[in-house]
Amino acid sequence: MDKEPMTRVGYTKITGELEFLKNKERPETVIALDEARQLGDLKENAEYHAAKDKLALIDAQIAELGSIISKAIIIDPESLPHDRISFGSTVELLDLDKDEEFTYSIVGGVESNAEKGLISFNSPLAKQLLGKEEGEELTASLPGGETTFEILNVYYKELEL
Repeated sequence: MDKEPMTRVGYTKITGELEFLKNKERPETVIALDEARQLGDLKENAEYHAAKDKLALIDAQIAELGSIISKAIIIDPESLPHDRISFGSTVELLDLDKDEEFTYSIVGGVESNAEKGLISFNSPLAKQLLGKEEGEELTASLPGGETTFEILNVYYKELEL
């Protein structure tokens, strides 16, 4: 079975989503489905079909989150050294070609969100950054071509997902 590394923050977020779906969203949808069923002819009952579809979607989400949680391995990035880039490191990079700075935190796949600067440890950039140190330059092969970065800073900070 594949393991799914994630931070404690990511694990808490996902288990919270699962609890919300199981304890609030699903019971409310079951009630809506029951109420819609009592409205009569099911073939032409839009409320019934909408509630039934929503319930199927919720059940699929519950199954997916349950699967992710069952594979979860919680890694506490605070306990790792961050003199070199590792899981949970936050990295400040300078794109030497465009003279632009970027800040990324390396997280588990289910936690990644590029818009928030959270990249999966499995992403092409993160794979090439792992093990590098502050001050190093690297030419990364990325989907959009090669980019040369200087690593300005490597540190750990508590993430907000």
